[in-house]
Amino acid sequence: MGAFWDSIGHGIAAFSDFICGYPLFFLLIGGGLFFLVYSKFAPLRYYGRAIGALRVKDDSAAGQISSFEALTSAIAATVGMGNIAGVAVALSIGGPGAIFWMWVSAVVGMATKFFEGTIAVMYKGKDDAGEVQGGPMYMITEGLGKKWKPLAVFFSIFGLFGTLCVMQSNQLTESVTTLFFTPEQNTPVLRLVIGIILTVIVSFVVIGGIKRISKIATKLVPTMVALYFLLVIYILIRHIGLVPGVFGDIFSGAFTPRGALGGGIGSIIMIALTGVRRAALVNEAGVGTASMMHGASKNQEPVREGLVAMIGPSIDSGLVCTMTALAILVGAELNPALLPEAEGMGSMEGLKLALNAFNAALPGVGGYLLFVIVILFAFSTMFSYSYYGQKCTGFLFGARYSSYYNYFFLAMLVVAAVIPLKVAVSLIDAAYALMAFPTMFTLFCLAPKARREMDRYFAKPKKP
Repeated sequence: MGAFWDSIGHGIAAFSDFICGYPLFFLLIGGGLFFLVYSKFAPLRYYGRAIGALRVKDDSAAGQISSFEALTSAIAATVGMGNIAGVAVALSIGGPGAIFWMWVSAVVGMATKFFEGTIAVMYKGKDDAGEVQGGPMYMITEGLGKKWKPLAVFFSIFGLFGTLCVMQSNQLTESVTTLFFTPEQNTPVLRLVIGIILTVIVSFVVIGGIKRISKIATKLVPTMVALYFLLVIYILIRHIGLVPGVFGDIFSGAFTPRGALGGGIGSIIMIALTGVRRAALVNEAGVGTASMMHGASKNQEPVREGLVAMIGPSIDSGLVCTMTALAILVGAELNPALLPEAEGMGSMEGLKLALNAFNAALPGVGGYLLFVIVILFAFSTMFSYSYYGQKCTGFLFGARYSSYYNYFFLAMLVVAAVIPLKVAVSLIDAAYALMAFPTMFTLFCLAPKARREMDRYFAKPKKP
């Protein structure tokens, strides 16, 4: 019997490795390049108008939250441990040149998010309680037609599991036990206690639903990004003499074989934790999760919501990942042994590398300051992911049952803190990847209608 379950586990891992590899890579990056061209390079041409759109409030429109709240809630999900550990992994594979491809991938992700946000508002639907909802399931049923409902069900089923935060809970617990306890103290009881503490903190937010999540996100996201920005800026100023050399390495290494490997596979899709399989967990462009947030916004102008949505990748894959990379590269300049070439580095090794690099840049305190940021990033992800799973539950089983998902979500945080999760993580990764296929298919089908909406919007007198 043990051999049977081992074979099942190996099969799940093999399927996850396959589906999260080249198929997902070409779907998201290839699709993003198509959307970039098809949108007439909207992320580059209209970024200023996107910032202006954040100030617009449309309380008369159907929805639960403002566009700004939708953006910060979506960013809360995407800015996570992958922005730190994943960057370290990508740098260890691709060297400094990987950062250049990170910037390229951020622009590609912005184009996809532009279409996601636009189409999410164009094709909102109503749940069985009569409340207006958004997301891929409604984009499919309202935009493609009721005959495509099985595709919406397919997305929602995998959304139930793909948005569980077992990896975040496990890694945060692992980080705490590794950094603050000895191996002898790292017992199942300790991990259980840590898991319960994490779950209690998360429960105070997620039980309150989308309105409480959005209110917390609007305060937490700007604060944690600003704190991280100030921390890294201080490191760069403290070691200003190393900064020109770091940027020189980025551009000179971008087109070397090592830079192409780390950037093209480990980092071109938003600095993945372990290659392409972590891409969707870092940026989420094309996965469909962000469209659930933006579909809940009070906005009658679909293109304006698309402009707001495209800001997300510029912050998580652009600003935050770049800050991490610069700090690590400065630390590596001070201690070259910190950044080895390591093909098989995992997320925990990547996090330790980042902590050591911050310690090298700020001896004695750098690692602890980074760990505070890690905790904030991890919690922000957990808050928003619960909402995504709740939306999928409501679509599949009815609005009156959607709140029950939160209890399942919270229970899994405790379980994840205690048990080894190699097979479970593979299963969740595969589920997350499978969410992208119906989402991208829907975006491709509805892109012409979004393009017409875009032409109409930008033909008007200039406004946010």
